[in-house]
Amino acid sequence: MPTHILAIDQGTTSTRAMIFNQSMQVVSVAQRELTQHFTQDGWVEHDPEHIWRDVIDTCQQALMQAKLQAQDIVGIGITNQRETSVIWNKKTGEVLAPAIVWQDRRTAAYCETLKAHEPMIAAKTGLLLDPYFCASKIRWFLDHVPHAVSLAQKNALAFGTIDSFLLWRLTDGRVHATDASNAARTLIFNIHENQWDEELLQLFNIPASILPKVEDNVTVFGHTAPHLFGAAIPILAMAGDQQAALVGQACFSPGMIKSTYGTGCFLVMNLGEKPLLSRHRLLTTIAYRLQGKNTYALEGSIFIAGAAVQWLRDAMHLIAHANETENIAKAVQDMQGVYLVPAFTGLGAPYWDPLARGAILGLTRYTGVAHIVRAALESVCYQTRDLLTAMRQDTGLSLSTLRVDGGMVHNDWLMQFLADILQTTVERPHMQETTALGVAFLAGLGAGWFKDLDDIEQHWQQQYIFSPLLTMAKADILYSGWQDAIERVRSKDQTLVRPFQQGKP
Repeated sequence: MPTHILAIDQGTTSTRAMIFNQSMQVVSVAQRELTQHFTQDGWVEHDPEHIWRDVIDTCQQALMQAKLQAQDIVGIGITNQRETSVIWNKKTGEVLAPAIVWQDRRTAAYCETLKAHEPMIAAKTGLLLDPYFCASKIRWFLDHVPHAVSLAQKNALAFGTIDSFLLWRLTDGRVHATDASNAARTLIFNIHENQWDEELLQLFNIPASILPKVEDNVTVFGHTAPHLFGAAIPILAMAGDQQAALVGQACFSPGMIKSTYGTGCFLVMNLGEKPLLSRHRLLTTIAYRLQGKNTYALEGSIFIAGAAVQWLRDAMHLIAHANETENIAKAVQDMQGVYLVPAFTGLGAPYWDPLARGAILGLTRYTGVAHIVRAALESVCYQTRDLLTAMRQDTGLSLSTLRVDGGMVHNDWLMQFLADILQTTVERPHMQETTALGVAFLAGLGAGWFKDLDDIEQHWQQQYIFSPLLTMAKADILYSGWQDAIERVRSKDQTLVRPFQQGKP
């Protein structure tokens, strides 16, 4: 009898396979780092074949570590970096171009030509017109990849986000589908009508034939080809990584909020059954769809969080490992007004300025490596306050508690500074890989391990609470310096972005 769940967590910088037992305890983990390709300014690409090999290798390794076989797995859950776009040949399965990653900004100029349509786009999709989302990436593929248009005309072209691509490969090309949470990030899916929107497809000139079928987050998506793992395994759940993390944090009641600190930072609040159109440049999206019923979320996205630490390590060679940053930050007694704005690929919410670029400000003769390292960590907290401020203004809620997860939350100093700058209680869960946990929960729901979301909620466990130690007055002074730094890196042509009026959280 199957007694375990296999979660595939395909992220921006790594691919991970985790196996959970029926108590939702992790019994094995396998992980591979994923290479980012920065081929031009503002371009970010992945090799889909590399992703595919890593998925298979990590799944096989996780099974081996746990001393399990395919027959022991009740089902698979897949969670993925959202918006990253892939096209392939339906007839041959061949990938036709590198994947365009969600951070990629190459289509900024194209998006600008469609700005007049943004109100209509936002009303239908809950999103803003930005290169972040899939629609302009699909258009770029069709305009620049040889034979893409002719293949589409022959019904031989497929588009998918990473979940959809993996599902296609895992089922040997038998299933071309995605889930509602990923479809909601494409800029062509109507989140109110739960379908691909014909008007938006015409606007971006995207043929409907290349798009996957959209399913609930929990359903039998298909079965893996037997030759991959030794036997067919049902695929029971799929969800975009941030929505999966919302589930993993058991944020099932309207007003509950979580923030995931991985490559980027994503602040997501459960809105319940009714969507809310943001007045402060946040996103309305589908949190999850179960039994045909949407639960919506309000989201703010930061492009660079953990990626700033990766930049310190790989590009600047200021640190050898990410875990060094905590002690470095503790050693700095006075930041002396130094701020780092990591707008390496533009600014995300609430600014949405694709032309902004990063900067270190406030440098003096006394500024050293430690100041720059700590400034990179602090930037994550300041950006989170940007988002939380906008979210409070949109909803009118106090939002006094924030649940956090992701690789960066292991840093106690960073979590304390986050609580200080936000002037908000920060809760860190016992299980911090909540993205994989969330999709495992959903697969468990599909397998009948859980009766409902209330049943899942009983498995969430708190590890530690960080309460503000800094005064509100001091936090406001530090944040004011951040706002000044942001204004210095904004693009000169402010017609490209709408102004955002900052306020106290």
